[in-house]
Amino acid sequence: MEITQPRVGHRAGHDAVLLAAAVPAAPGDRILDLGAGVGAAAFCLAARVPQCFLTLVEIDPALAALAEQNAAANGFGNRTRVIVMDALARGAPREKTALLVGEIDRVITNPPFHDAPRHRASPGAAKRLAHSGGDELLAGFLRKAVCVLRPGGTVTLIHRADRPEALLAAMKGRFGGLTIRPIHPKPESPAARLIITGTKGSRAPVSILPGLVLQDCLGRPTAEAEAILREGRAL
Repeated sequence: MEITQPRVGHRAGHDAVLLAAAVPAAPGDRILDLGAGVGAAAFCLAARVPQCFLTLVEIDPALAALAEQNAAANGFGNRTRVIVMDALARGAPREKTALLVGEIDRVITNPPFHDAPRHRASPGAAKRLAHSGGDELLAGFLRKAVCVLRPGGTVTLIHRADRPEALLAAMKGRFGGLTIRPIHPKPESPAARLIITGTKGSRAPVSILPGLVLQDCLGRPTAEAEAILREGRAL
């Protein structure tokens, strides 16, 4: 699979592939990617799970146009819809898109997660939009997810690992049965990312899954990471 991206600005990487690998999707599922960018995560998922139907929501028209181009180039054009819209839009803007409310099976999202007061913002407007967002933005993405999902549907997101309390607070009252998988750069390194999946309407407790280590002590990719990042295996 090949993805066309902007020459400058935000570029998809490991996070998108890992997010796609963690989604518990089945053939025929209706997938919504909130803040989809050029579609890297959604198309990685579509390559692994046949016959799923994709809706990509992206606020940047240039990235949305690239997402449509990538869908066609990778053979997903006939089952992909790209909507240029703020992922947090409510009311009339959302209604005009005929976005399916309560009928989506899986929501995936890699929301902007660098808190502006804590991190130096990128001077580029597009990259800053893709990277910077605080707790309220995360809560807004999850409000949209719980709105569009069917009962029993799931949301899967990847986020930085240094503020798990914010993730759990944003999920509370919206999703249950949470599974949390830490992503470690190396065996002795603290987790850099968390991948969380929650189920709408579930009352099951939180489960912390075994962590994924991306590289060994010598900086070589681990076998599990290679299987996911290069062979398209599920996480």
